[in-house]
Amino acid sequence: MTTLLLASASPARLATLRSAGVRPDVRVSDVDEPAVLATAVLDAGGTMPAAEQVLVLARAKAEDVASHAPSTDVVLGCDSMLELDDGSGPDVLGKPADAADAVARWRRMRGRSGVLHTGHWLVRPGDGEAGGTSSTVVHFADLTDEEIEAYVATGEPLAVAGAFTVDGLGGAFVTAIEGDYHGVVGVSLPLVRVLLAELGLAWTDLWAPR
Repeated sequence: MTTLLLASASPARLATLRSAGVRPDVRVSDVDEPAVLATAVLDAGGTMPAAEQVLVLARAKAEDVASHAPSTDVVLGCDSMLELDDGSGPDVLGKPADAADAVARWRRMRGRSGVLHTGHWLVRPGDGEAGGTSSTVVHFADLTDEEIEAYVATGEPLAVAGAFTVDGLGGAFVTAIEGDYHGVVGVSLPLVRVLLAELGLAWTDLWAPR
């Protein structure tokens, strides 16, 4: 069996992998995400598409963890952001700063659609790296102010990119998705399978013994 080290503290990513037969170890990176992203955007000339931003952060996380675990078979880093255009131009949203920010976001999101980008980066120490981004269109219900306040009060939106989940309390507020469901949860299983193959590994090699 090939051992996977997940460079993420996300319970949703861990649960998704476990439900698919993978039992990853977890080690959270020490990457200064705002600093890494600011440098990357500056190097890119001041602008960078959301799909590339999440890939930059996923790579930084995976490489940081891999540098401290050279004997690990493979390391997976991920990062997610919601790209929303409410008519005033596209905006890229990570986790909300606080409850007030989450409420304000949902008032913009309700009744609209956004694109949830999740970057994935795999490092096979000594044998290469591979990365890619999963992008899925998410359609949001037209929530009332009361529903928004109640949802934000649960605390769930404060811990996730875009201030929503599709696999938790927020599931009732997502009317449809166009793309990979697991990518919205936080880790695209089909994409990870493809990236593993680029590194000479099989998805089935990650399955834990039953």
